[in-house]
Amino acid sequence: MTFDYTRSTGPTIGRFLTGLRAGRIVGVRGSDGRVIVPPAEFDPITAEPLTEFVDVADVGTVRSWSWVAEPLPGQPFDRPFAYALIELDGADTALLHAVDVAAPEDMSTGMRVRARWAGERGGSIHDIACFEPGETSVAASPSEQEGEPITGIVTPIDLSFKHTAAPQETEFLKALVEGRLLGARAGNDGKVYFPPRGADPRTGAPTEDYVELPDTGIVTTFCIVNVPFQGQRIKPPYVAAYILLDGADIPFLHLVLGLAATDVRMGMRVKAVWKPREEWDYGLDNILHFEPTGEPDAAYESFAHHL
Repeated sequence: MTFDYTRSTGPTIGRFLTGLRAGRIVGVRGSDGRVIVPPAEFDPITAEPLTEFVDVADVGTVRSWSWVAEPLPGQPFDRPFAYALIELDGADTALLHAVDVAAPEDMSTGMRVRARWAGERGGSIHDIACFEPGETSVAASPSEQEGEPITGIVTPIDLSFKHTAAPQETEFLKALVEGRLLGARAGNDGKVYFPPRGADPRTGAPTEDYVELPDTGIVTTFCIVNVPFQGQRIKPPYVAAYILLDGADIPFLHLVLGLAATDVRMGMRVKAVWKPREEWDYGLDNILHFEPTGEPDAAYESFAHHL
């Protein structure tokens, strides 16, 4: 799951980021005389706004650190490195950043490090590529993006899930990769759940009687999506609908395309439109969408109790 988070910076963080773009590190002086880096908008003691900005050095001392033996996607390096709290010369608080060393034996509390500036800087914490062992500052190259103060930033947010399928879900996914739709029947009254549940939610009894269902059904309820959003794959307006497959007792959510959004209606008979066979995987997105079959609509009474 990925999306771009857009926010305004305000004058304090904006000044800090504008400084980074120019190859400078900016802090702010608190009421007790301490210099805070990154700068805080409000005094941690009095809660009053802070406005006395101070440039600090890009060289400092490691106060504490942690070794990253197996970097994750999106971290500064694809090889082992350290994260450290670094108190820059002229500052009284520590800045968290990466330190590029080959092994944990090369890290120690109290070691001196210097900023390694990014070649291209645009006004983010990534303008400092990392820190490296060293006592002497290495000046940042001139930025090609000097200009107006930074007032807003866009931060990509990337969230990944690792999901372990339950036994009933495994059967469902194995059927999908074969182009089949598999439900499961409840034992007490024969209701068919799609997708299958591990247990009947009403009784807790296992649902292990699998039922193969056709890829045709009825639109029970639906929504016309008119609002665009980032990452949207289909241009609005389009329809997301709950579809009751023939032989099932629980509708599921999918797209209905192939006609004007305003022509979709409750009771409309639809059929699945599948991806090409070579693109099938373990997911319900093997079905691109549903479209009308051209058959007469189902009577409301035939699906009303499923709403």
